[in-house]
Amino acid sequence: MKRGNWRSSGRDRHRHHNQSQWRSRLRSLPGFYFDPEKNRYFRLLPGHNNCNPLTKEGLQKKEEEKKRSALLVEDDGPRKLFFRKYLTRKKLYPKMNLIPFCRLIHEVKVSGMQRHRLEVQSSNSTSPNTDNFHLIVADSACERVFTVNDVSHGGCKYGIMNFHGYRKGSLSVEMCDNLYFTNRKVNSVCWASVTHTDSHVLLCLVGISQTPGCVSLLPASLFSNFNPDQPGMLCSFKISTAWSCAWCLNPQADKTFSTGLSRRVIVTDAVTGRRATYLAGSDVLAQQFALRAPVLFNGCRSGEIFSIDLRQRDRGRSHSWKTSRFFQESAITSVQLLQDENYLLAADMLGKIKLWDIRIKRSVKQYEGHHNEYAYLPIHVNEPEGLLLAVGQDCYTRLWSLHDSRLLRTIPSPHPAGKDSIPNVVFSSQLGGSRGLPGLLMAVRHDLYHYSYNKDYQEGRTLEGQC
Repeated sequence: MKRGNWRSSGRDRHRHHNQSQWRSRLRSLPGFYFDPEKNRYFRLLPGHNNCNPLTKEGLQKKEEEKKRSALLVEDDGPRKLFFRKYLTRKKLYPKMNLIPFCRLIHEVKVSGMQRHRLEVQSSNSTSPNTDNFHLIVADSACERVFTVNDVSHGGCKYGIMNFHGYRKGSLSVEMCDNLYFTNRKVNSVCWASVTHTDSHVLLCLVGISQTPGCVSLLPASLFSNFNPDQPGMLCSFKISTAWSCAWCLNPQADKTFSTGLSRRVIVTDAVTGRRATYLAGSDVLAQQFALRAPVLFNGCRSGEIFSIDLRQRDRGRSHSWKTSRFFQESAITSVQLLQDENYLLAADMLGKIKLWDIRIKRSVKQYEGHHNEYAYLPIHVNEPEGLLLAVGQDCYTRLWSLHDSRLLRTIPSPHPAGKDSIPNVVFSSQLGGSRGLPGLLMAVRHDLYHYSYNKDYQEGRTLEGQC
């Protein structure tokens, strides 16, 4: 190339670069918004351009909705199966054993999940469900799902969903509700084993007006088509404004539950009513009991995570009864103890999800991508499949690999994002019991969706011989 041509081409590139920078600066004028579709500017200041009022929040919401719609269309199309690089090679690494290979198979199944809308059949009425889902919580075997629905007059309705899987891969849902209404807000729900496994449901109700808050223990047989004459123990405990609750399954603290309140923890014997109070430095927003020992893990608004050994008698202000204690940067919204009880997952209101080693009190892994600013959002763990699930405040459901913290999939909500349309999810390899279907159950507003986890079920193959 000649010297003159080289110089002219350099000047052209420099001129093109300056023009592109000038256009970008021109389009980002303070107080104006450039609409690329209409190729013109609009004022952002209030009181101007009343025929087309615009705000930064509205424009951001419009862009997010446009992105969600595009992802939803892509999600509804044919799914491309996700493979790690070393899985597609002809020869696997010699050191690769069966455990990571099974882990990769689960990741492939996650990438192939597709959405199917479910029709909820009510046992008490033939009309479709029009009440928005507020909470859904599955029992230990994922055979039943307890639901809290917001009704039109401002109260709440409780019910239990039963699932049945068929050979063609379809899933039927039957809602067994009860005329048990309350005008109180439900803060937390968990299953309780009083007479047998998952025989009752424990609910934390917020007080209103002159009525204090309480904790109710409802027998699951109330939500059944058989209507037994003896529904079981139904009782209520006067505990004011409980943020969280947990049921203990360890024999050393049989029929015991805990409630997290403002700056204290109350452990109650459900049979005798005897209580033990532990003072905390902040509101206790999340709780979970260990199985091998009567140890309770708590997450606070201050970001503190601490454990209580119920076998210790000292409950003084010195906080010497805290067997473990570590901190995150923001309010804890959920804690999940892994099966070996040496590791704990915790999520906070900054969108941070961390895996803690309880023995050394140190964070060993972090799961990126979760979105939360102020919402009370839970996390879900499925250790057999090696998956971690969380629904963000942006209404996206994200799935990570539990072992290497890799983000496997981001599922957009079928409904536009909003405070009242954050999905509630349940994930299980046997949704509906031993004869159920594996997959993700998602409740958004008044709709229920199923994301089939096994490709064999999506293609309509038989259930016989499947594990």
